[in-house]
Amino acid sequence: MHHQVYFGDNLPILRALPSESVHLIYIDPPFNTGRVQSRVRIKTERSENGDRTGFAGQRYETTRLGRQAYADNFDDYLAFLEPRLLEAHRLLKPNGSLFFHIDYREVHYCKVLLDNIFGRDRFINEIIWAYDFGGRSRKKWAAKHDNILWYARDPDHYTFNRDQIARVPYMAPALVGPEKAARGKLPTDTWWQTIVATNSKEKTGYPTQKPLAILRRIITAHSNPGEIVLDFFAGSGTTGAACLELERRFILVDDNPQALQVMAQRFTGIDDIEWIGYDPLAV
Repeated sequence: MHHQVYFGDNLPILRALPSESVHLIYIDPPFNTGRVQSRVRIKTERSENGDRTGFAGQRYETTRLGRQAYADNFDDYLAFLEPRLLEAHRLLKPNGSLFFHIDYREVHYCKVLLDNIFGRDRFINEIIWAYDFGGRSRKKWAAKHDNILWYARDPDHYTFNRDQIARVPYMAPALVGPEKAARGKLPTDTWWQTIVATNSKEKTGYPTQKPLAILRRIITAHSNPGEIVLDFFAGSGTTGAACLELERRFILVDDNPQALQVMAQRFTGIDDIEWIGYDPLAV
């Protein structure tokens, strides 16, 4: 199985890929928040003279490992996205699907753009990823969800592996009886899933890293082993990590050197990755 990771502007890279060559596209583009997205990576060790307090009053000393960031601000967001989404449509196989991950700020405008590119009848679902973590606004309802728009190249012919989707617990198991409660239910279009926790083994420290559980579900349901999954805003490489688990081939693209550094560390020991425009051994 062969994988590719590209370092560079995704538009010319997409234009160089052959038409109808990709089975599934997932992208998590910058959300156009107008801010610099950043995360500071730290390491803590128990110390009587530490600078922070942990569980049961234990003291810990903090060591700063580094900072990762990227600017999330475009003067004309839709003009930035449109040529890339046109290429995404061209690259999808006839039974392929696009999953477009965005938030409340731009989702309405992006849906109109995608309707124009794919066709309104190609829109299959809006998935709400709901989580409950972080600060709370005192001025409005706290925003604790993202939007994932699903478009199919052909609304009558697409991959949906319903029987392979991992079931989730019922929210009111007493109402369905012990047999159904033990089996669980198929997820709906609202996915309750926490963000990547600070102490999680999958945490890379990259800003806006998405949980593996979200990508596992999408890739399991909408592609098959051996097929190609493309993510041209690859960030920390979560799409690639999920593909490795699920035996899919991946093409990842990003123009942020810090993203490539994270991916190089995350994919250490994986020999069948072709790195284009980047030397992972230089990390």
